[in-house]
Amino acid sequence: MIKYSNGKSYSPKQIKKSDDKKTVSLKRHLSSANRGMDLEGDINSSNEYYKEHDLCLITKRPTPINVVKVDYSKGAIITNAYFEKQSTTDYNGVYKGRYIDFEAKQTKSKTSFPLANISKHQIAHLKHVLEHGGIAFFIIEFVTKDEVYLLDAKYVIEFYENGNRKSIPYETFLSVGHKIKRGYAPRLDYLPIVEKIYVKN
Repeated sequence: MIKYSNGKSYSPKQIKKSDDKKTVSLKRHLSSANRGMDLEGDINSSNEYYKEHDLCLITKRPTPINVVKVDYSKGAIITNAYFEKQSTTDYNGVYKGRYIDFEAKQTKSKTSFPLANISKHQIAHLKHVLEHGGIAFFIIEFVTKDEVYLLDAKYVIEFYENGNRKSIPYETFLSVGHKIKRGYAPRLDYLPIVEKIYVKN
């Protein structure tokens, strides 16, 4: 035991269990935050990297809305608007002369990807892309596993139209999907997978 010159003893401060839990919780939060942005942000960042390095041109489709009312007194803020029509997929563009079209989705499920996350018009759109010789796929993130996969649209279409299941099993992603590496730049490097399975073959 350490004693000060005034005779009082020193004992190290004990950390309360509640404080310890808060610290652990904060560490988990920071760890999660350090994994980066959300899926859309990661893809946008990756696409910007690809564009800057002249690798491909992939852009995010704007959401089609019809503006009804704008408040100019607050700096042109839209106060009333509605969706003009259903959007198709999130991204499209060109890579080595090939048209690319894909949708990005997330799921918190550890065992499957719910087909309810996909709309009928998106399936119809991707079928048309495939029929015209384009490249179509899904980029799907399993949030709780911190894993992202590229899955060819044909597999998603098969599950969607089969009707026997309401979800795509995680095992399907392991067997026929392609895991996308996370990094700093690009955040989600999906282009090498596109090159390998669509362009080289």
